[in-house]
Amino acid sequence: MTPPFKACVDIGGTKVAVALADAQSEHCLQLYAHRSEATVRHGEPDALVQQIIRMVDSCCLDAAIAPEQLAGIGVSSCGPFVQIAGKLAVSSPNICGGLAGAARGLPNTWMHAPLQALLERRFAKVRIENDAVSALEAERRWGALQGIENCAYVTWSTGIGVGLCVDGRVLRGKNGNAGHAGHMFVSDNNDALCGCGNVGDVEGLVAGNAIERRFGLVPKTLFSSGQYEDVVDALCKDLGRMLYNLVVTLDLERISLGGSVFWHHQDHLLPKLQAQISGNFPALTDTFSLVPAGLGTQVGNLGALALLN
Repeated sequence: MTPPFKACVDIGGTKVAVALADAQSEHCLQLYAHRSEATVRHGEPDALVQQIIRMVDSCCLDAAIAPEQLAGIGVSSCGPFVQIAGKLAVSSPNICGGLAGAARGLPNTWMHAPLQALLERRFAKVRIENDAVSALEAERRWGALQGIENCAYVTWSTGIGVGLCVDGRVLRGKNGNAGHAGHMFVSDNNDALCGCGNVGDVEGLVAGNAIERRFGLVPKTLFSSGQYEDVVDALCKDLGRMLYNLVVTLDLERISLGGSVFWHHQDHLLPKLQAQISGNFPALTDTFSLVPAGLGTQVGNLGALALLN
């Protein structure tokens, strides 16, 4: 008999979310036993995976099942990844403080946090992907990218994440890190330290945590007050250049946008981002569209679920 539940884990730079889904369901918008906590950044490097295991166990307790009954665990994680003895570990600039050093302000000196090796000791079936790649798979299956063979998913949140699909094939790269376009340089502005150690890359300039560091403002204040339109325009110019570069490099037809920074201010930001693409090299951009993520705020959990379907 097929075990009744799958575990969906969404690891972000700000929070970790865990939910259970019916193992028989192709698509389950109503997730069960949902838990969400701030991402652990203190202690030893294995603190993150221990947090995940504890949260999965708690969800299983809520659902009155044993963790051993899970059909599988899908992990959608911010990246990039490194391989340690052939197993994936997280080396995220928003979690691992050793990458950029003390100036970045993270309370640890981790260069990476183990993930796959420890999860596979506990659970029978584990699949791990970059969160933007898993969100891309969910958007292609159930969201705004259905039927589109040349597309991307981009998240504008704590960091900048990208999942890429060309000719119907999701791009992954040697360590599953294809799509880390947030670490490309698009301007000569070098006033922002990214958690990866770069100074002035896209994530260092426009990510949610970069906005707070650079301007002393939370994104809600910056985008909603109407007092900082010159700053908003500059941020959209930098991110828009990254989007344009993706479109013309990969000949994309559509990009869906998600993430907390974009999602809560999409009516304001979408036209500004589209303006950075439209009209530039029409042969490559005239048939392109930029759209909000079809799965909205559920794209993280559903991305993890898509890894197991």
